[in-house]
Amino acid sequence: MTFPISYLLFFSTLLTGTLLSISSTSWFGAWLGLELNLLSFIPLITTKMSPFLSEAAIKYFLVQALASTILIMSSSLYMCMPDFSYSLILISLMIKLGAAPVHFWFPQVIEGLSWPQAFILLTIQKMAPMFLISYLTFTPTLALMITSMALLSSVVGAVGGLNVMKLRKLMAFSSINHMSWMLIAMSLNDMMWLIYFLFYCFTSGSVIILLYSTHTYTISNVLNQNNKSAILSILIPMNLLSLGGLPPFLGFIPKWIMIQLFSSKMMIFILLILLISSLITLYFYLRLFIPMILLSFSSLTSTMKSTPFIPQSPILVVSSFLNLFGILFPISFLV
Repeated sequence: MTFPISYLLFFSTLLTGTLLSISSTSWFGAWLGLELNLLSFIPLITTKMSPFLSEAAIKYFLVQALASTILIMSSSLYMCMPDFSYSLILISLMIKLGAAPVHFWFPQVIEGLSWPQAFILLTIQKMAPMFLISYLTFTPTLALMITSMALLSSVVGAVGGLNVMKLRKLMAFSSINHMSWMLIAMSLNDMMWLIYFLFYCFTSGSVIILLYSTHTYTISNVLNQNNKSAILSILIPMNLLSLGGLPPFLGFIPKWIMIQLFSSKMMIFILLILLISSLITLYFYLRLFIPMILLSFSSLTSTMKSTPFIPQSPILVVSSFLNLFGILFPISFLV
């Protein structure tokens, strides 16, 4: 997919809106940054005249406008009901983030996007709401709300992806599950959730680059034998297992850090729920590529015509290498 030069302007204003929200000293400035971010992402969605892109743009605009309306309405209630006002602000930010139980729009919007647009929605668009949510952990009530929504997100993200056949929607439910780890870490340590977010951006980006380079959008595309090769049969499982957090891949490092953090705080029940939900996400990743491996190396497919897959992008090669050997990097610091 080619993008016009004018979209560089919208992408720069999108990043500007995110930085404005993060660095703002008032909620009005944060609201301005969120609106600038919203109005910059709409042209990036409508890259061409397509009913799917137009539908996704309309859904995204309506939901984000609803969240902005709640954010503005909560400011008028601050003088008389400050606690209720902060609760409304938290709900509006959760809507913008796409966390459960207000996640209804997130899988539907991402289903109509291309892979580059989905990457922006999964990573960059989450930065501003998550930073603002991390500022709302100063009262026990808000911390309890964040923890409750995080636990619900872990369950919804795990169960919601079980019967999904489209990979973009699968990535959406996986993102909802990963957000639960970051939301709970916010109430404990501001640096830990940021480290987890950076690792998540890298692992999800490597998966999206691989799927975008092979024009893969559904599970049937993955199982299509005309596009199979031994290299592709190794790269897709390796990157997906890294995203799922299975050792010894790179994606296990942030979960390893979170397990140690939760264990030191004696949050055993919360950790148990998060680990069970992570095992369920690993299940639908395994369901995705185990048939692919069996079909790829079956003797029945030895005479079938296959197109060799040669990675053209150096970014894809580097990201796949880091996902495979990334778990070895901390060893140098432990010795």
